[in-house]
Amino acid sequence: MTSTFKNKKPTPKASEVTLAVNRRAFHDYEILETLEVGIALKGGEIKSLRNRKVNLKDAFAKVKNGELWLYNMHISNYQYATGFGSFEPTRDRKLLAHRKEIDSLMGKVEQKSLTLIPIRIYLKNGKAKIELALVRGKHVYDKRRVLAEKTLKLEAERELKKLNR
Repeated sequence: MTSTFKNKKPTPKASEVTLAVNRRAFHDYEILETLEVGIALKGGEIKSLRNRKVNLKDAFAKVKNGELWLYNMHISNYQYATGFGSFEPTRDRKLLAHRKEIDSLMGKVEQKSLTLIPIRIYLKNGKAKIELALVRGKHVYDKRRVLAEKTLKLEAERELKKLNR
């Protein structure tokens, strides 16, 4: 559970199966730091995750009473679960991290007015994990600059392809 400084999309390892990626987060936020945490699930939630019935679009995390909680992550009900297996799709879910990591995140979020956003949910050795990112919101002009750079890069690649033919 190490935090790394990177500003690019996550690359899964061989033993990991990516279930969902919050692509919107890469457009709306500047990613400063990432952290791998576990998640406490109930009933049929893990089966729904394995079926990729999860949405991270509006999800965010907060530190509440010294614990890390994830809000607004939507996991659809597992169709074959009944009774105790059913659950509320957008319930608050507890995230599992070490005390030092939680304290560090809490300090950074409060002091620097940053936000915790889940950018990826995946299975690692059969256990559900979430990659949390410490982010700062981008301004409109930052988004435009990134799009312009992407366009230039694509055009350069196309021109190189034409020259190599």
